[in-house]
Amino acid sequence: MAVDPRIDPISVERVKLLHPYIRLEVMDGLSLCINSNVPIRVVQGFRTIEEQDKLYAQGRTAAGPVVTMVKGGSSWHNFAVAFDFCLLRGGKSISWNRDENLDGDRVKDWTEVVDIFMKRGFEWGGNWQFKDYPHFQKTFGLTIFKAKELLSLKKVDKNGYIRI
Repeated sequence: MAVDPRIDPISVERVKLLHPYIRLEVMDGLSLCINSNVPIRVVQGFRTIEEQDKLYAQGRTAAGPVVTMVKGGSSWHNFAVAFDFCLLRGGKSISWNRDENLDGDRVKDWTEVVDIFMKRGFEWGGNWQFKDYPHFQKTFGLTIFKAKELLSLKKVDKNGYIRI
């Protein structure tokens, strides 16, 4: 996979763990964000069931705010078809501020990112009842129940990704 050298190396490593069906689309989206002077960082892509359960415990049985509404095995991150992002300032510091306009074009940078990925068919968590603003996913028409079934029936490729 050819990688745009302008993309943040941390993001590249996280994208490499995403399902092969979305990797190139995510990389393309990252390049388009950079072309729009809105570099971003992928802060989370694939997440293990154990990692999901740990996040689910936050705000319930563990310290911290509630950050997810689903237990392990019920997140699209667990199937490598979801990712979370933040803005990347100067290639170093991150920002979760949805109102920032670092490129000075009078359009919120967050809005520009959302537009880029939604035009590529990604679902945005900001449109959900429980808002998950940094989240994108592409489920290819599958339900989470079908994805779990594919996994349990071992309908996966040689690397463990569900067959879509």
